[in-house]
Amino acid sequence: MTETQTERPLRAANLPTRLQLSVVVPTYCEAGNIASMISALDAALAGINWEVIFVDDDSPDGTMSTIRSIGAHDGRVRALRRVGRRGLAGAVIEGMLASGADIVAVVDADLQHDEKLLPEMLRDIETGKSDIVIGTRYDQTGDASEGFSATRRVSSMLATTLTNMLLKTNVSDPMSGFFMLKRSLIDTIAPKLSPGGFKLLLDILASAPSGVRVSEKPYVFRPRKVGQSKLDGLVIADFLGLLLTKTTGNLVPPRFFLFALVGATGLIIHLAALRSAIVLAHASFNEAQIFAAFVAMTFNFFLNNALTFRDRRLSGVDIISGLLTFYVVCSVGTLANIGVADLVYNHDPNWWRAGIAGALMAAVFNYAASSALTWRR
Repeated sequence: MTETQTERPLRAANLPTRLQLSVVVPTYCEAGNIASMISALDAALAGINWEVIFVDDDSPDGTMSTIRSIGAHDGRVRALRRVGRRGLAGAVIEGMLASGADIVAVVDADLQHDEKLLPEMLRDIETGKSDIVIGTRYDQTGDASEGFSATRRVSSMLATTLTNMLLKTNVSDPMSGFFMLKRSLIDTIAPKLSPGGFKLLLDILASAPSGVRVSEKPYVFRPRKVGQSKLDGLVIADFLGLLLTKTTGNLVPPRFFLFALVGATGLIIHLAALRSAIVLAHASFNEAQIFAAFVAMTFNFFLNNALTFRDRRLSGVDIISGLLTFYVVCSVGTLANIGVADLVYNHDPNWWRAGIAGALMAAVFNYAASSALTWRR
């Protein structure tokens, strides 16, 4: 009997091979490492059906064109270009959510991670042994002495100790940028993750539901051969902001920590400008106060533009309109400070409690309003 269209069974030859692993690689100015990265993955993942997703933050060095040139001849190579957005964590989150496999790995493009460990990590998840597998530099035979300077190594170990103490993550390397996990886990916790900063694994561990199985695989952290590290002093502030967010149950955004830090620095600038206006220009106190306020607001605007809102950084003519809206926001914030402090003082005549309440109100208002108006997406 001739098979009808509805009765004919599916032919195995027509079924696509199941994709086992998606490797997400965040990039910024890594053109010199792309070909070597793909070759290393190809050698390490022999016999595994994989894809690599490069998520690039609009690199000016031709990284994207290099990826696309190779991807034109290799269907396993995918590219995701982000324009107007910055942040390693955000890039990785977008790459993982765009992945086609049920298991996702995260690897840096600088070739410092040991890609030969990926098949072993994959087996742990496929066999149900783990939900998250971390490549660790600090446990058993793991080592970071070649890839890290002494300062960065000490900083990383201190951050690990602080994280395990406050968030109870209980792993040897929560700062690692080399890990693998089930895609379903990311789908579940993605709304809780912060797209800013560098330490996404820490965020994942702190946001994961109880019962998630975590294992670690030691590896030797290799020195970078091409390009420059993207890590700088801001990583410390981002890390502390993320810790604050997680210890408060996501009540305080990580960006608010940087905003408050800039505000504290602006207070020093305000006092210095106030004294200069009085001593050097012989201005009256009120005149000096107005001058100092504008100096501090200007300082805070440019520092926030460079640090706090660097992923939304204003440039060109937008700087002028942004500065003017920031002046307005801070002026209203000052009125809010005075109003709240006066209200608190009337109920509790304690000057320092009233002062702190007013300052907190102003900080929260200034952050919320400047996020929505000055550095709106």
